[in-house]
Amino acid sequence: MNLFEILRPECLAVGLHPAGKDDALSQIASLAKRSALLGSVSEETLRDVLAGREKVGSTGFGKGIAIPHCRVEGVSDFVVGVATVPGGVDFDSLDDAPVRLIAFIVGPARESTEHIRILSALSRVLSNADAVTEMVAAENPEVLRESFLRHVSPDREAPKEGKRSLFHVFVQNEDLFKDLLEVFGGTEPRFTVVLEAENAGAYLSRIPLFSGLWSDDPRSFTRVIVSLVSRRMTNEMVRRIEEVAGPLSEAKDVLVAVQNIFYAGGALIT
Repeated sequence: MNLFEILRPECLAVGLHPAGKDDALSQIASLAKRSALLGSVSEETLRDVLAGREKVGSTGFGKGIAIPHCRVEGVSDFVVGVATVPGGVDFDSLDDAPVRLIAFIVGPARESTEHIRILSALSRVLSNADAVTEMVAAENPEVLRESFLRHVSPDREAPKEGKRSLFHVFVQNEDLFKDLLEVFGGTEPRFTVVLEAENAGAYLSRIPLFSGLWSDDPRSFTRVIVSLVSRRMTNEMVRRIEEVAGPLSEAKDVLVAVQNIFYAGGALIT
């Protein structure tokens, strides 16, 4: 399933003027309700579920973008829509910037893995500042749809079966870690874990023989993302990592190691 398939033309709108975040969520619920796929769900329920998700944490992730999303009982397929707010609206965003583009997801209650994949795909599209500017300037829903889809990368995900690569991504930058984890969140969360770690120097510095040779702060941030990824996606994943961290040949706080896997069985609970 990809954004080409689940972006619903009837769920696109330009030039919204919400009075605030609550009003914006109400208008998004009304926009989502245009889809026949949500015929069994009331507009009030959609608004309440979207608002409930916002209480967990704002989906306004910064740079004028918000992606409100929810999972609802009785929904059989995903509904994705986009709306522009040229004048901006306060959405309690992480950077306090007004939101000018809202993309939303309403999905089945028991499709958490696919929901995460779609959310990650949306955030990749909307991380392109030029694309967002172009979309906000759209004069009608048809132009908005064309602009959005033009910036969607074709779904290159490989099937679940087949050969896999094992990624180890060592991260010492907390801000980069969040973005890098999102890269893997869009693949298969069932095959991804995060480990807390410390540099060996933090331990060696406590051994009298090696004392004074390392200045590592044992409290410094270090995380390891370990993920099984389809081998056909290996080069694409490295490209996405470099989009976040920059060229790995120049990286000082990220290290990536990839191995071909002979055998892998089982899955982890998300």
